[in-house]
Amino acid sequence: MTTRRTYTLSTLALMLIAAAPTAQAQGSGQLNIVCSVQDEWCSMMSSAFAKSSGLKVNVLKRGSGEALAQLIAERANPKIDVWFGGTGDPHLQAAEQDLTLEYKSPSLPQLHAWAQDQAQQSGWRTVGVYSGPLGFGYNTELLAKKKLPVPKCWKDLLAPALRGEVQVANPASSGTAYTMIATIVQLMGEDKAYEYLKGLHKNVSQYTRSGTGPIKAAARGETTVSISFVHDAPGEQMQGFPIATETPCEGTGAEIGSMSIVKGARNLDNAKKFYEWALTPAAQQLGVAAKQFQLPSNKTTPLDARIPDFRKIKFIPYDYAKYGKSSERKRLIDRWEREVNSLPR
Repeated sequence: MTTRRTYTLSTLALMLIAAAPTAQAQGSGQLNIVCSVQDEWCSMMSSAFAKSSGLKVNVLKRGSGEALAQLIAERANPKIDVWFGGTGDPHLQAAEQDLTLEYKSPSLPQLHAWAQDQAQQSGWRTVGVYSGPLGFGYNTELLAKKKLPVPKCWKDLLAPALRGEVQVANPASSGTAYTMIATIVQLMGEDKAYEYLKGLHKNVSQYTRSGTGPIKAAARGETTVSISFVHDAPGEQMQGFPIATETPCEGTGAEIGSMSIVKGARNLDNAKKFYEWALTPAAQQLGVAAKQFQLPSNKTTPLDARIPDFRKIKFIPYDYAKYGKSSERKRLIDRWEREVNSLPR
């Protein structure tokens, strides 16, 4: 069984530098990464890999939807070698559109089944690097001040007392919000799901561009409740904000953050080196060092105590293959724009 422990960030940073695999020979050349995780994580990964490989690593920060759009725009002349992080659905869409390269890593047997499944479903064009459950964030002080109950179920978010008290991202720009729609559709059936989303719309004060925006707003008292990945809460708690989380009683979905090599990568050998390095336990601990608490895909990665315990969460059998298709994503978001986002609040 994997041991869970809590590290101080300074201790973990030193441990990661010592544990980072050293290249057999100092590499030459460079690597271009588009990174769809938080800035600090992107920076730590690029610095650690540059140190271990001797390569010049150039990083471009993009949300997952924006990263996919860039790959589409640059299809004929790719400028990116590797796409790291972000919800798995856009990675599956990139695979479907032949934007990413088939690459079957020898490290696959070391990964959790959900990470291997992501690779297989994509035709070996992407792989899971972390996972995190969808749920609710809430500001404990505001909830107490307004005498509101803790939201524990999807149905609780429809309470009239929460009118204007909820934030969630816009699914057109956020993988988090698209995961929410796909989760509710699979949980309730499509027509009932959209009736639910219409009811929820009355209580939403703002649809943010970024998936992490709502939980940051809840942490800072700008909204009472967020629909978010719950692994985003510990980083806010570490800054002293009064934020807590729940996962829905009816069941919930999870993101599979993914990694892909871009088809036509100019620095293909270096891209493969990074890909293998990013699947090692040492590299995957950089998430915690950057105050991000998703479950790493490598089964032997030591787990920080603040990473959500998947054994205690009720998950739906999320169909990543179906809801990762471009056509399905477009159809569901178009319906949301037409039937939900057009309504007054």
